[in-house]
Amino acid sequence: MMISLVEVQIASSASCCQELVHFYPSSASSPAVKMLSSLPSKVAKTSAVRLLNKSLNHQAVRSLGTAKSFHLDSPDNNETTYFDFTEENYERANRILRKYPDNYRQAAMIPLLDLAQRQNGGWLPLAAMDKVAQICHVAPVRVYEVASFYTMFNRTPVGKYFLQVCGTTPCMICGSEEIMQTIENHLGIKNGQTTKDGMFTLLEVECLGACANAPMVQINDDYYECLSKETMIELMESMKKDKLPPVGKWGSLPMNGQVSCEGPLGKTSLFETPKPPKVDPNRFKEGKVDPASVKERMAY
Repeated sequence: MMISLVEVQIASSASCCQELVHFYPSSASSPAVKMLSSLPSKVAKTSAVRLLNKSLNHQAVRSLGTAKSFHLDSPDNNETTYFDFTEENYERANRILRKYPDNYRQAAMIPLLDLAQRQNGGWLPLAAMDKVAQICHVAPVRVYEVASFYTMFNRTPVGKYFLQVCGTTPCMICGSEEIMQTIENHLGIKNGQTTKDGMFTLLEVECLGACANAPMVQINDDYYECLSKETMIELMESMKKDKLPPVGKWGSLPMNGQVSCEGPLGKTSLFETPKPPKVDPNRFKEGKVDPASVKERMAY
């Protein structure tokens, strides 16, 4: 458990380390706490607390992953950046607002942020968030809180095609690491980067809810499922030509003869006992699963 600055400072009084260890028993073995316990004076304890807190803050930032909970000015996102809705989008915004009572305009915050992001090429500058705050009659910080909480809102520029590769367990055992490596090699970028021409942004994300058709990638609004190295390359080549990938072949509709999101057993229901799949008794003999045949090896 992370120890906050306030908790450490409270513990830095006369009963400094006793309180710290009482609330966080695991901290007793910490070298910093042992050092703090041995200091003779309150002044020395206070100085040590500052160093300890600096270390804890560093750990906290690392625990947040790649997401930043703060804003840094950039050439395309600073206090001089301008944003306003187009006339067409003001009409859309008004239609959104009419769905909510006048005294609950803030309920429209998320759809308005989505509208602003779509108008601005897939990301939200501060000016767009401020405009949404103005329309919703709330303080800008309320909008910042929402935009920084939900991962579908991008606070830095992204490419025309935003590739989000699911890396959670079902996709991983079905070959998402190979999909990720294929994209990196084909586009010449790493996780979190954008190509120099601004066409592609690559990001590994947590579960996108299409586990039955792993591995999968979300490209902008659409899901592309049951991917292989070859079909992923074919997708990227299509996008390089600035053509929308054919949805009928991959996107939003499963491939490989499936007509919905059924698993390897086809459609099943709770009213009947499904026929068990053929399972190779030696499927884990080598300690790993071949992603190409993982669907045949599933036993559910």
